[in-house]
Amino acid sequence: MNALALWAAVFLIDGIDVTTQDTAGQIMVYLAVGVIFGVVNAIIKPIVKAVGCLFYALTLGLIGLVVNALLLLLTNWIAGLFDLPFHIEGFWPAFWGALVISIVSWIFSMFLPDKNDD
Repeated sequence: MNALALWAAVFLIDGIDVTTQDTAGQIMVYLAVGVIFGVVNAIIKPIVKAVGCLFYALTLGLIGLVVNALLLLLTNWIAGLFDLPFHIEGFWPAFWGALVISIVSWIFSMFLPDKNDD
């Protein structure tokens, strides 16, 4: 699901790019970056939410958009460590990309059953 959301962000937002030309390479990059983004969100996001819960309350959750953008930038940095051709050109493309990823993930979650909904 993260890979499809990342594809949507690359497709819709200028400043987020995957620079490989062949389709198989693009699929592999999206899958790899999707895994990295999932791990970053699973490990770091709960820590940030716990530490910054007051900011989440004061901003009515809007700080979450900034946190998601920063986590996407962290994903970009980690992808660079693995020489993956995934690039984000700064905070604002990351901000809008994180917003697109959140919306696409939310839409997918509406249609895909949750494991706990048995």
